[in-house]
Formats: sequence, structure tokens, C-alpha cells
Amino acid sequence: QVQLVESGGGLVQAGGSLRLSCAASGIMFRVNRMGWYRQAPGKQRELVARINSDFSTNYADSVKGRFTISRDNAKNTVYLQMNSLKPEDTAVYYCHAGASNYWGKGTLVTVSS
Repeated sequence: QVQLVESGGGLVQAGGSLRLSCAASGIMFRVNRMGWYRQAPGKQRELVARINSDFSTNYADSVKGRFTISRDNAKNTVYLQMNSLKPEDTAVYYCHAGASNYWGKGTLVTVSS
């Protein structure tokens, strides 16, 4: 059974930081491109960052320099370190396993101004 379980969301003030985690099970984690997506109210889901099996990374322009994606293949976990958070970062953040095309249920991040 495939599971992607996100954690680490919450309420934070603008300028603050949060670290999201996504623990994966039931997939060959190390071969999957892992991604973080987000969906704000009334908006489409968008890519935030992704990390490939070779640890290369891609970021949305809106988060470059503020967010860092990383992975720990020994723990089957992908992380998203979010710094200098802005109110426009408020969204439900979802973990995605690329090769397997599975999604987590999401974790809510709320940034207050």
C-alpha cells in the first residue's frame, strides 16, 4: 500500500520558517522524482519544488532563494525548508512521487501578515 504522509504545516507569521516532511512507503523511493506542490484557495495546484533521483532540483520562481527541497533516501523522506515566508505562500502543500504518480493528502500552511 502506497502512502505519502506530509507533516510540518501550521500557522506562522510572515518572515518565519517552517519545515515540511513527507514520509513515503510502498514505493521505490530512491528512483522517484519527489515534488512539493501547493494549492491556494481558488487557485490551481502548482509546482513548488522537486528533487530528482540524482538530487538535482527545480524550483518555482516565486520560491527561489527562500525554499529548499531535500531528500533522505535512507528514511524515504523528502523535506521542504521554507524560509522568509510570505502571506502568498498560504496554501495546502502536497507531496508527489513522480514515477509512481502518487499524492499525499496535504498539509496546510498559513502565513499571517
